[in-house]
Amino acid sequence: MSISDQEFHDLRDLIHKRFGINLTDQKRSLLVGRLQKLMRKLGLTTFAQYYQYLSEDKTEQALGELVDLVSTNHTYFNREKDHFDYFYQTALPAIADKLRRENRRDLRIWCAGCSTGEEPYTLLMLMMEYFGNEYSSWDAGILATDISDRALTIARAGVYSSDRVEQLPGNLSRKYFQPAGPGEMRVVDKIKSEATFRRFNLMNTTFPFKKQFQMIFCRNVMIYFDQPTRDALVGRYHQHTEQGGYLFIGHSETLGRSQTRYNYLQPALYQKGTL
Repeated sequence: MSISDQEFHDLRDLIHKRFGINLTDQKRSLLVGRLQKLMRKLGLTTFAQYYQYLSEDKTEQALGELVDLVSTNHTYFNREKDHFDYFYQTALPAIADKLRRENRRDLRIWCAGCSTGEEPYTLLMLMMEYFGNEYSSWDAGILATDISDRALTIARAGVYSSDRVEQLPGNLSRKYFQPAGPGEMRVVDKIKSEATFRRFNLMNTTFPFKKQFQMIFCRNVMIYFDQPTRDALVGRYHQHTEQGGYLFIGHSETLGRSQTRYNYLQPALYQKGTL
């Protein structure tokens, strides 16, 4: 099944407009390869027909299938470990102290592009370790969003292969997982209940949040975006970050220091002003 220049440009423009994903000409064969099976299943013989199918779908289910195919939900527990170390040793204590001084107990953390859930679950385990018995007195938990329904289904189930769980420190894997069948482990309910998983498109020009966040994790998501899309998204993040709050991005990503109002702390870590 071949794709014409016009068909490729139409699909590429649609994907960029709706999802922010920038498909270069080098990704042309990848797009064809990933869509062929779906198109055969739909009984479509040309990419022009598929584009029309997407355009006429009012439910956005077809767009959801498309983003599942063109995005990569590759992650694992404890990915970029130094972020979790900084979160536990520095950022969380600093934010908790600030909130205590202000007589507040609302800890607001957003995992934007949470994929299959490993990141928010790890952060929740570390929060429970840090606060201990005091955790229940905080209005905490984590908002975790992604555009992929497939990834969110896995995240909500909270079941992972044992070898992926083994990448966590032993004290966390023993305390917060239970066997779920041969070669599988399940996140315990007290962790799962603290994660709110929602489908959300980061390309929305306005975010619906009434309160700002003290920490936003958006790691290894913006690598798919071109510079203008990335800059606009970071601007929206800044608007929704509390003074002194943190933005964590992926180690393969950078923010131009002249293009962001966040302060650079260290590679892949930024702060809005100071605490």
